[in-house]
Amino acid sequence: MASGVKVSDEVISIFNDMKVRKLQANEEEKKKRKKAVLFRMSNDSKNIIVDEAEEILQGQVGSTIPDPYMHFVKMLPTDDCRYALYDATYETKETKKEDLVFIFWAPDSASLRSKMLYASSKDAIKRKFEGIKHEWQVNVLEDLKDRRTLAEKLGGSSVVTMEGFSI
Repeated sequence: MASGVKVSDEVISIFNDMKVRKLQANEEEKKKRKKAVLFRMSNDSKNIIVDEAEEILQGQVGSTIPDPYMHFVKMLPTDDCRYALYDATYETKETKKEDLVFIFWAPDSASLRSKMLYASSKDAIKRKFEGIKHEWQVNVLEDLKDRRTLAEKLGGSSVVTMEGFSI
């Protein structure tokens, strides 16, 4: 069932920026690239918008944020739903990779209204995120905290590191 919720232009713009890696980007531009970002419903529940200040920039990784994945997990509210894009960096036995992951966070502690609204609006945002290879619906924080669960989504048993940490 569709909810009629609209996706804001800013959400689409952020997705397009994260999806397209500019080869000629200088170091300053690379630092401003988003590693992770959260999206939420607007207060009137009519639009999917950027969850202000809930992001990780590439320039923060390693310096102010040593473990971007665990930092991302802590950004998620414990009692409300969110959509997220996470730019996962991982290694398989053969090569290094980066993939965008669309995450639908619907914790058990969220209200039934919130879960219904986010679930019924998920298709609206997914249609705007063309080319996403990995989608993950998570309902329990423990599933997120174990980076092996995400590694499994990305490449199964061939993934050996995730964000520089062994699996």
